[in-house]
Amino acid sequence: MESLVIATQEVHIDIDNSISSSKERNTDLVHAKPIVLMSILSGLHAGYFRISLSLCSQALLWKIMIAPDSMSMSHLHSNLPSIAFHLLWYLALATQVLLCLLYALKCFFFFDMVKKEFSDYIGVNYLYAPSISWLVLLQSAPMMEPRSILYQTLFSVFALPVLTLDTKLYGQWFTTEKRFLSMMANPASQVSVIANLVASRGAAEMGWRECAIYLFSLGMVHYVVIFVTLYQRLPGGSNFPTKLRPVFFLFFAAPAMGSLAWNSISGTFDPLAKMLFFLSLFIFMSLVCRPNLFKKSMKRFNVAWWAYSFPITFLALNSVQYAQEVKEQVAAGLMLIFSSISVLIFLGLMILTAANSNRLLRRDHILGSVTSPKVKSSQRN
Repeated sequence: MESLVIATQEVHIDIDNSISSSKERNTDLVHAKPIVLMSILSGLHAGYFRISLSLCSQALLWKIMIAPDSMSMSHLHSNLPSIAFHLLWYLALATQVLLCLLYALKCFFFFDMVKKEFSDYIGVNYLYAPSISWLVLLQSAPMMEPRSILYQTLFSVFALPVLTLDTKLYGQWFTTEKRFLSMMANPASQVSVIANLVASRGAAEMGWRECAIYLFSLGMVHYVVIFVTLYQRLPGGSNFPTKLRPVFFLFFAAPAMGSLAWNSISGTFDPLAKMLFFLSLFIFMSLVCRPNLFKKSMKRFNVAWWAYSFPITFLALNSVQYAQEVKEQVAAGLMLIFSSISVLIFLGLMILTAANSNRLLRRDHILGSVTSPKVKSSQRN
């Protein structure tokens, strides 16, 4: 009896998962976008407004240099400086709007981190930075007259946070036992001084002379107090992080801005304006002669490097107005030197920021998490 052998064939069914996998990838991208945004917001702090402040101050420098009565670029028969100024101003505006939008989102999603930054003895000073940037941007605006209603309205809106923070910060220095200036003072404390002096210059440009003198006196008195406190090397200054050493340039940024403000108030670069300019020039030379002070802070790129830019720009603005008043070769040489240094440092920082953009918005533990002198002293006890 013969047996029947039936040949069997194996059937393989391949299921195409391309559609499902593409859906999964799209779903992952949808979930990844909010995660990236939250990571950026958690790493953002008010210190990033140094970038927009540097852009705005650079725009103000170019506006003054291309003015018809300026000695620097008024003789050039070319539209290139004017085009460069307008491009720079709009770039500063876009950067400032973007940073304000991101920081507003941080206030909404990470309000606890903003409160911690507000209570930090270094971070609280940089809450002035958005207002300073807006005020400098307003003063450098190419299309608004200082005496227009729109200009005056915007100035009032931008100056109001400065006065509010003054009441909070300056008031606690002599009324709160746990926050004496001798314990809280650090180089970043001079940001509040610069805010008052920038507002003073803006008020003087509008013709609000009494308001300008009020803001000038408030800023300069506190500058003297902070400068003397830091000069004595009290605990607040000695606890300053090494990575924030570029902030030492604020030592000459405050008198430089004071000179600009007083020049606008008095209408001329008088002896007081010259004294403040010479003081800022001396402090600048003192810092430049000590490169080892900044050596450790220059090992790795940090957003604090932008603290080199706008103080130099304020000094360059002083040199331009000093040259317009004195009209000597030495003054013209100072104007050329400091204007060139300001532009070169600004361009260098722009290139470094673009090259290190992947590390720019990483979580920065320097601001908002530094142990205050008060805590350290209690830990020792």
